[in-house]
Amino acid sequence: MKNLPLLQQHGLRRSLHNEVHSRPPEALPDDTAVFCVVMWADAAERAASRQWLYQLLRELQLPIPDGADDANHLRLDLGNCRLRWELHTEFVSWTWMVPANAAAMQAAGPQSASDAIPAQWLAGLPGQCLLAMNVWVLALAEGLERNIEHGWLYEDQLVASQTAEQQARIYTDFAIHSDGASRLFVLNHGLPAARMGRLVQRLIEIETYRMAALLGLPAARDTMEKLAATETELAQLSEAIRSAGAASEPQLLDQLTRLAAQVESQYAANHSRFSASTAYFALVQQRVGDIAETRLAGYQTIRDFMDRRLTPARNTCVSAHQRLEALSQRVSRISNLLQARVDISQKQGRQAVLKAMNERQGLQLKMQSTVEGLSVAAITYYFVGLISYLAKGLQKWGWPLSPETTAALAIPMVGLGVWWSIRRMHHRLFHGAQEHN
Repeated sequence: MKNLPLLQQHGLRRSLHNEVHSRPPEALPDDTAVFCVVMWADAAERAASRQWLYQLLRELQLPIPDGADDANHLRLDLGNCRLRWELHTEFVSWTWMVPANAAAMQAAGPQSASDAIPAQWLAGLPGQCLLAMNVWVLALAEGLERNIEHGWLYEDQLVASQTAEQQARIYTDFAIHSDGASRLFVLNHGLPAARMGRLVQRLIEIETYRMAALLGLPAARDTMEKLAATETELAQLSEAIRSAGAASEPQLLDQLTRLAAQVESQYAANHSRFSASTAYFALVQQRVGDIAETRLAGYQTIRDFMDRRLTPARNTCVSAHQRLEALSQRVSRISNLLQARVDISQKQGRQAVLKAMNERQGLQLKMQSTVEGLSVAAITYYFVGLISYLAKGLQKWGWPLSPETTAALAIPMVGLGVWWSIRRMHHRLFHGAQEHN
């Protein structure tokens, strides 16, 4: 087959292509003990987890694998056990696998794979432990189920089922035992090691995602309590707004704005957690479907357990999220309505102010006209008086008209001149003010 020509490659082609092969399951033969720890970790703790892994390798004098600094999944042979390290978005999982002695377990009880891990190093794992789980893959043998049902698991909490076309049986009690870890037994009856590895990986993922999903439950309960008080306050504000006058609307708008800020703060604080829980709940449901259980007589299946115990928690998270979104929308609608009322009131107030200003301006114009008329009369009277005195003096040099006649004739001309002068002065002042503005 001829090689492809040198095409321009997309920068993410190989990483995207290899994504479908990431985190492959481990082949698990019969008589294997598995210990899984899931550490809930922030970004700094997830980075520290990688360094903590390197420290273990250095203590065991083992090399750090090539490309480990960029890998999100590592599989390591530590000599006395195998280690699987996985870096996720919100947590880091550590899984150890060691051979198990079924005969010794029958006599002395189950032995955890954690016995192969240095206790001091294990205690220092970065993050907070969300899940610690022991899994045993054992060949189906006489007496083994009796020990599981009546000694190794709590009888009153026992969950059991068959899977893989009845080639494997699953036993668990979804309980934390005295060693601080939960327990799960998978009894093999002809299932190949590769398929057993996929089955155990899915069972561990069910528990991991179940715990991650339930992280939203405390937040949902707290939100529901706060929402009850907030909804009552919103109802009271809505009634007050309905009967409020224009004077109290700004104060009500301030209270509503504070309430909206409180609701948005709750929404921002819990939205990401609720969204993550929804995704984790969906993963749990998907993984439960993947294992394709069939009923084992006398026991509830994992699906039955999840439907009965997990569904109420899921509904609580969904309800809290929906109520929070609905309350946020209600507050927004009422705020918009009240803001519109306040805007209308303010516009009406401005219109009333403008109307009053227009009325005052009209009154001022009338008063100004009256004053102008009085001013024209007063100035005319003053000038005519001067003209009358001037006419008396001019009579000695032959002025033909009497002072009274001269004054009477001067009144129209003087009055018109004074009026024209005042109008001209007002015109200059008015246009000068307009040009200045």
